[in-house]
Amino acid sequence: MAAASPAVLPEAGGREASTAMIWSALAVVYVVWGSTYLGIRVVVEAEIPPMLGMSARFLAAGVLLAAFLALKSGWRRLRITRQEALGAAVVGLLLLAFGNGAVAIAEQTVPSGLAALLVAAIPLWVMLLRVGGGDRPRALTWVGVLIGFAGVALLALSGGNTSAKPLSVAILVVGTICWATGSRFSPRLGLPRDPLVAALYEMLFGGTAMVLIGVLRGEPARLHLDRIDTSGWIALAYLIVFGSLLAYSAYSYLLANAPISLISTYAYVNPAVAVLLGWLILDEHVTWQILFGGTVIILGVAVVVSAERRRRTP
Repeated sequence: MAAASPAVLPEAGGREASTAMIWSALAVVYVVWGSTYLGIRVVVEAEIPPMLGMSARFLAAGVLLAAFLALKSGWRRLRITRQEALGAAVVGLLLLAFGNGAVAIAEQTVPSGLAALLVAAIPLWVMLLRVGGGDRPRALTWVGVLIGFAGVALLALSGGNTSAKPLSVAILVVGTICWATGSRFSPRLGLPRDPLVAALYEMLFGGTAMVLIGVLRGEPARLHLDRIDTSGWIALAYLIVFGSLLAYSAYSYLLANAPISLISTYAYVNPAVAVLLGWLILDEHVTWQILFGGTVIILGVAVVVSAERRRRTP
C-alpha cells in the first residue's frame, strides 16, 4: 500500500525509502482523492443518505484495515493509549464526520467539480489558523491568501452558476474549515505513531460519529436499500477501497511524515481531476464562473505554498 508505516520499512536505505513513500503517498492523494468527489456525488444521487453512506464507507474501511494490520503484524499493533484514542477521535470528528460529511451533504446539490474547487481553499484556512497561533507569514503569503479567498467568494456567491443551493455551499465551506483545523493540529494531539493505526481509529471514530449525525438528521427513514441503484453500490465500494483504505491512509502518513506546505499541494491537482471526471462521466456543466473562480483559488494557494517554501529554505 502507498501508505505503509515507517515502522515496517527496512533499515537499509531508510532515508530513500522514506522519501519514496512520501511521494508515493502524495501521488495517491493527488489522483485518487480527486476522483472521490465523483464517487460521493454518485452515492448521494443513488438515494444513499449522505451521512449514513459515508459512515458505511469509513467504518468498513476501518474494519478492513484493522484486519489487515492484525493479520500482518498481530493484534498488539492495534493497541493504543487513552491519549492516542482521544487524539484519533478528535481528528476523526474534524476531518471525517464534519469535513467529509459536509462534502457529502453539500454534493446533494453542489456539482462534484465545484465542491472540489471550494475544498481547494483548505491551505488558506490552514494559514489563517497558523496566524491565529502566533505565526507571522510573509507579505507574499498574505497576497496569496487574499487572492485565494477572492476565488472562494466568487464561487460561493454565484454557486458556480449551477443548481447549488447557498446553504449547501455554506455547509461545504464550514466543512473545509473543520478539515483545515484537524490537519493543522493533528501533529499536536498525540496520535498513534503508526500512521496506519492512526488512520483506522480515525475512520472508526469518525464513522461512528457519522452514524449518530445521520440518525439526528432522520436519515434512517430515508434509507431504502431496494431503491439504491447499482452505480451507488459500486461508487461506495470504490470509496471504501480507494478513497479510504488507500488515499486516507496515505494522507495520514503524510501528516505524520511530510511538511504541511508539501501536503497542501494536493489542492492543485484534486480540483482538476474532479472537474474533468464530473464533466466526462456525470456531464456536469462547467461554467465560466467555475473555471475562473477555481483558477483564482488555485493561484492563491500556489502563491501561499511558494511563499512558505521560500521562507523555510535555509
